[in-house]
Amino acid sequence: MSVMKKMSVSQLTMLTAVNMLGSGIVLLPTKLAEVGGISILSWLITATGSLALAYAFARCGMLSRKTGGMGGYAEYTFGKSGNYITNYTYGLSLLIANVAISITAVGYIQTLFDIKLGSLQVGLATIALLWITTFANFGGANVTGKIGAITVWGVIAPVVLVSTVGWFWFDSGTYAAGWNPYDMRWYEAAGASVAITLWAFLGLESACANGDAVENPERNVPIAVLGGTLGAAVIYIVSTNVIAGIVDNAELVSSTAPFGLVFAKMFTPMVGNLVMGLMVLACIGSLLGWQFTVAQVFKSSADTGYFLPIFAKVNAHGVPVISMLILLAIQTALALLTISPDLAKQFDTLVNLAVVTNLVPYILSMATLMTLQKVSNVPANKALVTNIVAGIAAAYSYLALYSSGAQALMLGGVATIVGYTLFGFVNNRLIRLEAVNNSAPTQTVAAQHIVGTPIPVNSLASPTSNTPAPEARP
Repeated sequence: MSVMKKMSVSQLTMLTAVNMLGSGIVLLPTKLAEVGGISILSWLITATGSLALAYAFARCGMLSRKTGGMGGYAEYTFGKSGNYITNYTYGLSLLIANVAISITAVGYIQTLFDIKLGSLQVGLATIALLWITTFANFGGANVTGKIGAITVWGVIAPVVLVSTVGWFWFDSGTYAAGWNPYDMRWYEAAGASVAITLWAFLGLESACANGDAVENPERNVPIAVLGGTLGAAVIYIVSTNVIAGIVDNAELVSSTAPFGLVFAKMFTPMVGNLVMGLMVLACIGSLLGWQFTVAQVFKSSADTGYFLPIFAKVNAHGVPVISMLILLAIQTALALLTISPDLAKQFDTLVNLAVVTNLVPYILSMATLMTLQKVSNVPANKALVTNIVAGIAAAYSYLALYSSGAQALMLGGVATIVGYTLFGFVNNRLIRLEAVNNSAPTQTVAAQHIVGTPIPVNSLASPTSNTPAPEARP
């Protein structure tokens, strides 16, 4: 029997960084230009908050004995309702994020082919990409994963290149002129872009999924997660600020393909077009993978009884086709409801809503660390350090919620409350399932939660569980 060769800490660190350097950065230079170079303050805040989150998630992954990623973490403190709402909001955030990825690809396609689409046309093009990438998944995950692993480099290579070679074209005068073009106070600028910068780090929790595949996970997983997050932060900060010193602020604000624009200025328009083409392919590859992943998230939750059984039905290839079609209908409605004359504004609306819904499981996971460490008999002094870091991560999460804006907070809050209403129906079904499963002498679900043992069913297969994400987080 062969023994699988485990990753070194440096290999896991690189994997963690690559998993975050996905399509989330593709429109970031344009969004940050709306604040100016002073938005670097937001980057510094987000980098600090993301490092705290990354460390806390690494500790959760090391201590938790429940399946289901963040849902399993939340269950220690909040029981099955916490597991459910974590799964629900996480799945919802992925659903929304995929629409934003599709809009990103449409923005680059417009510039690449020198066409100007109206707001309705942008909406229809966004929907078309969602439909194409959903139908392409009906044959199974094998090809999807391979495509995503290749196309993600269409984003990573240009971002790394502009972070290094781009300095030869950097103009301090251009950067200074775009430093604070809207005369914001420093604290206003610091908070203005927290949500959009967090968008680039979403998925950092998935870096803990490979704990079993690395040597000495107790020591190496936290090192890799922190190192990968820090590496991604450096690349994000450097690349967006180099671009701000190459392209005038006003030109950057109006661009729907900022990386294509900067490469056209650095080299030639043909090189700019090549970069735009690579980024379109990267976005489509990312979307292809994440359309499959979000359906798997809903399927796994349906398998546990948290979502309707219809989400668990699969075809001959093991693909939850009906679930994909239901989720596609919701995404189609989202794309139509968020139509805006300004593509960047539509992207902004969706990103803020995705961030708000994703922060719910983040906050629940941070809150559960005290309980998790208690039941794991972690020494008090070590637990105190972790709890302080979790407190910093939670404080940052609340700042990101505030930065997301009133509309995103309202819609995200309503969506979360609706989820709790649905839990009333879910709980009845779980009780019936437990009654069937436990017809032999056993405990009730409530008793199981009290003693800290897992429910005897498979939990959510999220990017933090044994189901690998096919590609970088959107």
